[in-house]
Amino acid sequence: MYLLLDSTYSLGNPAFIFTMQQTHGPYWNVPTGRRDGLRSVKDEALNNLPPPFFDATRNLNQFFVPKGLDAKDQVVLLGGHTLGTSHCSSFSDRLYNFSGTQMPDPALDRRYVPRLKSKCRPGDITALVEMDPGSFRTFDASYYRHVARGRALFTSDETLMLDPFTRDYVLRQAAVAAAGGYPAEFFTDFVASMVKMGNMQVLTGAQGEVRRRCGAVNPMGM
Repeated sequence: MYLLLDSTYSLGNPAFIFTMQQTHGPYWNVPTGRRDGLRSVKDEALNNLPPPFFDATRNLNQFFVPKGLDAKDQVVLLGGHTLGTSHCSSFSDRLYNFSGTQMPDPALDRRYVPRLKSKCRPGDITALVEMDPGSFRTFDASYYRHVARGRALFTSDETLMLDPFTRDYVLRQAAVAAAGGYPAEFFTDFVASMVKMGNMQVLTGAQGEVRRRCGAVNPMGM
């Protein structure tokens, strides 16, 4: 669930806020009427997504900073991985052939590797694994517990533990989740980062269009 989409679908669509409410996440007012581009090309969107197999520093410098986002935005937005599932293909290299070693990623909890392997057989590209096991339908801070324990699925998330600032943030949110507390800091920060991201690359005047359907350009003449 990477959130660097240059699209109204995730940033300006009330349906996104509805999803947040349904999963007990934070609420905020999303301005409607954001103008979007006149092209809707899948590959262009994918090229703006930070890959799960890049380390956090590379993703920060290549995908976040150029869009005006910083390390705090990165660690906060990746907390969105508390929702949903991932295909095995996004992290199977960490199970079977990390960096060409034919071995698992040593950063992964050794006790967790067999469990993941039982769900992701070699070459499996269709199986789905919960990104936040036991809580993948609830928006909370529990995903940070998995990152802190070496149980994050993605290299991009696990390597947050290598930077002192992002590591401290992960550990702080993990402690809140472990205590069963309300993740006030995370919720506040997530809203701030989402608003910040929603204000990126805003089109004005005659640029772009206000789409009738967020996932597709308007038909000619509309």
